[in-house]
Amino acid sequence: MGARVIIRAFITRNREVFAHGLVANMISSIGDLLAGATLGFMTNTLALLPGLMVLIPPAIGMRGNIFGALGSRLGTAMHIGTFEMTVKKGSVLRQNLEASIFLTMIISLLMGVFAKLITDLMGFPSISIWTFIFISVLGGVLAGFVLIFVNIFVAYIGFKKGWDIDNFSAPIITAAGDIVTLPMLFLSAIIVLSFPEVIITLFSVLFIIATFITLIFAARSKEELARRILIESIPVLSLCAILDIGAGMTIEHRLEELVTFPALLVMIPPFLEDANALGGILTSRLASMLHVGLIKPRKIPSGLEIENFAIILILSLWVFTLVGISSHLVALLLGLSSPGIWVMILISLVAGFLTVAVLTVISYYIATLTFHFSLDPDNHSIPLTSSAIDFVGAIFLMEALFLIGVV
Repeated sequence: MGARVIIRAFITRNREVFAHGLVANMISSIGDLLAGATLGFMTNTLALLPGLMVLIPPAIGMRGNIFGALGSRLGTAMHIGTFEMTVKKGSVLRQNLEASIFLTMIISLLMGVFAKLITDLMGFPSISIWTFIFISVLGGVLAGFVLIFVNIFVAYIGFKKGWDIDNFSAPIITAAGDIVTLPMLFLSAIIVLSFPEVIITLFSVLFIIATFITLIFAARSKEELARRILIESIPVLSLCAILDIGAGMTIEHRLEELVTFPALLVMIPPFLEDANALGGILTSRLASMLHVGLIKPRKIPSGLEIENFAIILILSLWVFTLVGISSHLVALLLGLSSPGIWVMILISLVAGFLTVAVLTVISYYIATLTFHFSLDPDNHSIPLTSSAIDFVGAIFLMEALFLIGVV
């Protein structure tokens, strides 16, 4: 009886989190499956542009890192009462949007450069640095502008309804990022294959010049909040790009085996991004709790922190079961081969639970350490956690395929 009372009280206290989290993760899963379907159809493009797979996880991840952190900052601003639904000069919303646009330009350029350097260092065959830069910057900027409007919409709904956007912004923004990022990368790749290399090189140089102009403009900005976001975020997002490229290298290494069952390619975006969405919910909640003083940085989590870990674990059971089922069904619908629905569910759950176990530890200590050193958890927790999840999740997903005997 005592255990039943405790469980009922736990569910009652967190009813809003479960309601918003389950719905938002369902939306996220649908969006991720569209991304997975796009990836399943990109097999020929991936073959024609060697090394492009290395860029896909950082491209998808960086949209979540930049715009997921934007959603978390807006949620924190709502909690502490500084948020206003206006884009007038100097407002919290406008400064956050400007910083996100600047970050998209700068980090997209760095991702293209890092992808080429790392593939060459590891001895992987790859496209030219100019092609990497063109695809990364063009795809990133096109997707970024769409996500700006998604963030404004989410902030508007949350502000008007009085909802805690920490509970649903990360999954929705993750889904939107997946829906637009892969098609934009695919479009950029098609442009590369359709135009002479000299044209691609010329535009890549123009992108580099535009990025440096953006960096100079941002450095001279008098908007204190926007400058602080950039100063804190650029080093962290650069590290995140390298971690995400590591995830891409892990998948690229098994690419020839993965194309045997294209359903596995369909699974990659929803698996990684739903894990990111769960991490985003947890890190957003921890960041807000740290800001308002509900929890304090401690060496060992307890009480409210453990309760939030339990919330994420419960949500993950639903999320990763759905990933396995839906990836199989989408593959069948598209005529792509699959190892079977039960195998897909098993792969997703095994890799998912291992990833969640790691992400709860990462989320907590990144959030508390950044807060302890007077850094903004919103600018560090979500990006670092997200990229670490991509890297760890890619490893666990590939290992689950091996352990279950699929590849």
